[in-house]
Amino acid sequence: MRTAFIDTTTALLDEDPRAALVLADISVSQFAPAGRRHPDRVLNVGIREQLMIGVAGGLALTGLRPIVHSYATFLVDRAYEQIKLDLDHQGVSAVLVSIGASYDAAEEGRTHQSPGDVALFDSLGGGWTVRVPGHPDEVAPLLRDAAAGDDPVYVRLTEQRNAEAYPDTDRLRVLRRGGLDAPVVVAVGPMLGATLDATEGMDVTVAYTHTPRPFDTAGLRALAGTDVVLVEPYLAGTSSAVVGRALADVPHRLLTLGVGRADLRRYGDAADHARWHGLDAAGLRRTISAFLGSARG
Repeated sequence: MRTAFIDTTTALLDEDPRAALVLADISVSQFAPAGRRHPDRVLNVGIREQLMIGVAGGLALTGLRPIVHSYATFLVDRAYEQIKLDLDHQGVSAVLVSIGASYDAAEEGRTHQSPGDVALFDSLGGGWTVRVPGHPDEVAPLLRDAAAGDDPVYVRLTEQRNAEAYPDTDRLRVLRRGGLDAPVVVAVGPMLGATLDATEGMDVTVAYTHTPRPFDTAGLRALAGTDVVLVEPYLAGTSSAVVGRALADVPHRLLTLGVGRADLRRYGDAADHARWHGLDAAGLRRTISAFLGSARG
């Protein structure tokens, strides 16, 4: 996904005089050729992530469309106040593109883990679109769409990937249909592969989206029966309020699965953390089976 982002952004800088790129030392070498061609629109502020967002706000005020890039924990967690003030409060927008996701760089420790990033965007009032691609081939069309618009967009890249790409699934896309009134399991971004494996042989409907914000509430209402399971690659429960509002008049039970709130204080790699948080196929199957079985108990 990172390679797709670099290639697409480089092309956008060549094609669109409105496109600009702001970096804070991350991925600078990969963008060096583009920087030589467009020195006025490719800016590296050094290890100053808060300044990176401030510069993006200034560029947006001049009419440019800034793309801002770093690890999620530096781009969102560290610079949250600047996102709130220099973008939202000023009424301007940017395309924020992160790498690292919740724990892709777990071997670097807690400083490189950002499971709460999407929840932070939910606390803002700017109506952010959140894109969470599940395959590298989804990155280019999502990024081009974001760059062509004027709304605030957060694109969350990861090293995890599904087996297939579904670029046009900003709405819920049914990939496995259960029986009448079957429980619906919604997988966001890179959680699709593990979710499909976990629910193999179960009578459930599995739907996929790479766009949790705005959430496809109409699609969910059309699919939802009594039980809804939400599988997200960031903090567990992040979308529970959205789903709750969408189904406020529909009797339902909701299970939200994602990264746990506890700091595990472990290193390991991404696969280890997925297993520790119960987000591998085996862990998801145990939790989903117990939840659906409890309705019959």
